[in-house]
Amino acid sequence: MTVDYVLAPVAEMDPLTLYRVLWLRVGVFVVEQEAAYPEIDGRDIEPGAEMMWAEADGDVVSTLRVLSEPDAMRIGRVATAASARGRGVAAELMRRAVARCEERAPHLPIVLDAQAQLEGWYARFGFAVAGEPFSEDGIPHLPMRRG
Repeated sequence: MTVDYVLAPVAEMDPLTLYRVLWLRVGVFVVEQEAAYPEIDGRDIEPGAEMMWAEADGDVVSTLRVLSEPDAMRIGRVATAASARGRGVAAELMRRAVARCEERAPHLPIVLDAQAQLEGWYARFGFAVAGEPFSEDGIPHLPMRRG
């Protein structure tokens, strides 16, 4: 499987690619995880927001977004198609997202809200729990921070 990694703000994305990114996110978060919530939340189009995704054979197989907040960079909406899990695609995308955050704002920490079962996976990238557990859409989460 040849994988290409791409970074762009929503305004610069090809409409079909944006559709595929959103389709993947809805498929993972809303359908697979049965969390009925507003997946398209307006943050993808905030100033400084960037989408990152991995493509294999013309399909979007993993995605995340990078947001610029006043006190931190934020990584969110990390989703991977079932067919690409366990192949290192999401890990490479995450490494690239961390590098992008450090490139854009080396003086700021990077934060994310991890599903609790993925705490160890995010720890591989230098993230540590940074607050109390919470539930979001019925799914246990942990605030995590790097730097």
